[in-house]
Order: sequence, then structure tokens, then C-alpha cells
Amino acid sequence: MSSKTPDTSEPSGTSETSGAAAGTPDATVETVGTDAGPARVTWHRAPRGARFVLAVGHGAGGGIEARDLRALAAVLPAHGVTVALVEQPWRVAGKKVAPAPKTLDTGWRGVWPALTGPGLPVIAGGRSAGARVACRTARELGAHAVLALSFPLHPPGRPEKSRADELLGAGVPTLVVQGGNDPFGRPEEFPEGEHELVEVPHGDHGFAVPGRADITQEEAVTVVTDAVVRWSGSLG
Repeated sequence: MSSKTPDTSEPSGTSETSGAAAGTPDATVETVGTDAGPARVTWHRAPRGARFVLAVGHGAGGGIEARDLRALAAVLPAHGVTVALVEQPWRVAGKKVAPAPKTLDTGWRGVWPALTGPGLPVIAGGRSAGARVACRTARELGAHAVLALSFPLHPPGRPEKSRADELLGAGVPTLVVQGGNDPFGRPEEFPEGEHELVEVPHGDHGFAVPGRADITQEEAVTVVTDAVVRWSGSLG
């Protein structure tokens, strides 16, 4: 069961109350019951002619306020993609530590019927741990494609603990957007496969770039949004 309420707060307060991207005060927030507890979806709807829903989950160390997720919510609707930012039950409950992968998958499965509610193909997406969830469940849930932001290919300093099988097993068109200096897996470490990979130069796991880099932080985020706009536009 789910309930929807319009977010009527001012843009500056929206990010505090719902995680909505700045400049999108018309976002709506939906609470969705799952077997892992209540989850929350913040909808940023395409104003007209939506082709897809891009559902994006957050990582284990943060929520939907991440810079890349906010940017996608602000940019993609103008390109015919409704963005649904998904907060896992543990975040909604105010917990500091993410549960086991199995519980994350349970929460994502529980949200899925709400994501398909608009009747559009759903691109399953996520950053870090959320990307792993999207890959693991894509085939089972019938995702149209997968967007993997900062896919954690391995724990930092432990390349032998590879999670490549999750990425390679997604079974649907997949875009990986990875920071060039991500300690969880640099672009050159990724295996060959059917996925497309776009590098954010100098970016770390959160796509932050150092001040000495030849790319600004704004330009780094634009690499992410431009890649997703282009890729989603190419999907049949």
C-alpha cells in the first residue's frame, strides 16, 4: 500500500524534508510499504511525453541528497524521463548503518510495484550499494535497463573481492558511470561485458573532484547527467 502527498514546501526546504532536487518544488513524495519496512519515493515527473521512469536508489553511506542523484532529478524530466528517488526502509527509519544485501533487495522489490504504476518502462538505477541492488534484481523484476552509478566493483584495496558477477549478470542494457579515481573500482579495472562505461575524470566514489583537477565539480556532474541523457535517449 502506498500514499502520495504533494510536496508544497519552498525549494530550499524541499531538500531538507524530502530530498527533492533544488528547483523542483512540484516533486511528490510517496510512502510505500515493503517487507523490510516503509520506503519512500520522491517523484520528479517529466512535464510531458515521458518515455521512462528512472528509479534510483542511494548508497550505504548516504541518501538521495547525493550530488549525482539531485542532478539527475533536476535534469532528466526535461528529456522525457520521470525520476523516482528511492529511499530504502533503513534510511526512512533513521538508521545509520545499511542492512545486509538481502534486506536491501527486499526493500527494492517492495517498492517496484509503485515504480511501475505510471505504466512506463522502468530503468532500475542506483549509486554504490544501490547499483548492486539494481543489478541483482533487474532480470527478476523486468527492468528495462540498469543505471549503475559508482558501482562498487570491490572493497577499497581488495580487488580480489570482485563483484563483477553482479554487474555482468544484470541481463539488460546497462550504463556504468564511474569516477576515474574511485577506490571501489577505477574504470580500467572493469571487465569486458555488454555494459557501457563512462568515466568521470578525477572523480572519487561520490564524483567529487580535487581542486587541482582540470575539470570543475559542476563539469564533473554534467558528465554524469549528459551521459544518462544520451544513453536513455538511445534506449528502445
